[in-house]
Amino acid sequence: MSASSPTPRALRWLFWLAGTLSLGLGIVGVVVPGLPTTPFVLLAAACYAKASPRLHRWLREHRFFGPMVRDWEEHRSLHKRTKRFAQVTMLVMVAISAWGLRERPVTLAIVLIAAVIGAVWVARIPTREP
Repeated sequence: MSASSPTPRALRWLFWLAGTLSLGLGIVGVVVPGLPTTPFVLLAAACYAKASPRLHRWLREHRFFGPMVRDWEEHRSLHKRTKRFAQVTMLVMVAISAWGLRERPVTLAIVLIAAVIGAVWVARIPTREP
């Protein structure tokens, strides 16, 4: 192995960093319209699985994020209830933002475009019945 190639420790650190950034974006996505929470949390779980078994276990057992992570890892799908919750939350936050941005058409357009992208992203995740 050459001196310039990353070591497993360096890769774990990069996965930890990517997982932490993804989880942060997922948390921000809870309140920012158009920024979907689910894909970022799932990405964080995948990164943590490679970086830290302890963080991966913590995310799997988290009371809010754990069910979606477990569903994805075990079935590569989400429950209909989880998807519906994500979509309704996004809709409510986008509606509130749209009302607040009604006098700023460019910013409103950006928020609406981001919301559509987020809604399509979540809709494309496979659904399974409970």
